[in-house]
Amino acid sequence: MNFEGNLARRVMWVIWPAFLVAGVAEAVFFTVFDPFDLHFFGAPLDWSREAIYTMGFFGFWVLGIASSSLTVFLERSPFEEDRCPLDSPGRPHGCPKRAVPAPAAVGRASDARG
Repeated sequence: MNFEGNLARRVMWVIWPAFLVAGVAEAVFFTVFDPFDLHFFGAPLDWSREAIYTMGFFGFWVLGIASSSLTVFLERSPFEEDRCPLDSPGRPHGCPKRAVPAPAAVGRASDARG
C-alpha cells in the first residue's frame, strides 16, 4: 500500500469536509450575528467587517479540521487492523497469518494408496 497516497487521501478526508462545513457555519453564524456586535473577552473588535468574516471562517475551519482529524485518527482501516509487524515464524499461535505446515505429507500418503 502506498503510504504517500494514503496520507494524501487522509489529509483530503480532513481538509475538504472541514472547508465545506466552515463555509456553511460562517454563513449561518453571520446571518444571525452582526460582526460589529461581537466582543472578544469583553472588548469590541476593532477590525473591518471583511477581517471579522475571514477570521470567523478560519476559526470554523480549524474546528472542522479538529473534528475530522479526530474521526480519521479513531478510524482504523482493515489493512491496519489485520497487519502483523512480526515475520511469519515469530507470530503467536492462533494468528491467522502464521505459516502453517503444508499438508503435503497427507496428500502424498493418499496418492501412494490410490
